[in-house]
Amino acid sequence: MPSKALQTFEHAIQDAADLLAHFDSLNKKPPPPEIEVLKRASLVMALAALEAYFEDLLSELVAALCVQNNADERLSEFIRTSLENDLKTFHTPSTDRVRPMFAKYLGYDVTEGWSWNNCNPAEARTELNRLAKKRGDIAHRSWRPLPGQPMPHAVTRDAMRKHIHFIKELAKATEEYVQENSNKSLKPTPKSGAA
Repeated sequence: MPSKALQTFEHAIQDAADLLAHFDSLNKKPPPPEIEVLKRASLVMALAALEAYFEDLLSELVAALCVQNNADERLSEFIRTSLENDLKTFHTPSTDRVRPMFAKYLGYDVTEGWSWNNCNPAEARTELNRLAKKRGDIAHRSWRPLPGQPMPHAVTRDAMRKHIHFIKELAKATEEYVQENSNKSLKPTPKSGAA
């Protein structure tokens, strides 16, 4: 069964697709320069949806681990508070942020599960880092074209379509990998000395 985090992600990622659809509906020959913002906003929204997915998924899984393993209430509260504090500085869903967070709370490298069709974990990590950097550049530097100064678009229409597809596949691969590993870690450990 999909996590609540994935269900929320599937709803949130639609904002990125909707922005791209608005770009398409306004696009004509020649394209008006003011609609370029829709593609840039689409990338920002797509990565925001992925960031929220990772945060929600970690929170959901950590809560389940605490309940399943009958953790002491004080220990459970400490773990949840620690996660909340760590998530306050998460900000960018790049590999160097995702990997240690999942390893710290779940005990495995979630990026090892980033594999589908023609994409292996190393390629997925590289692409996510590239998109996270591009998103940061767009969000903090705008990359808005200047009048009379031709420059390449920060995000092309075809690239944005591929970015949305990549982010959806990354979330699905994460979900599958986490489900496999969580099922293993959620099994109660036998008490020592038990028959």
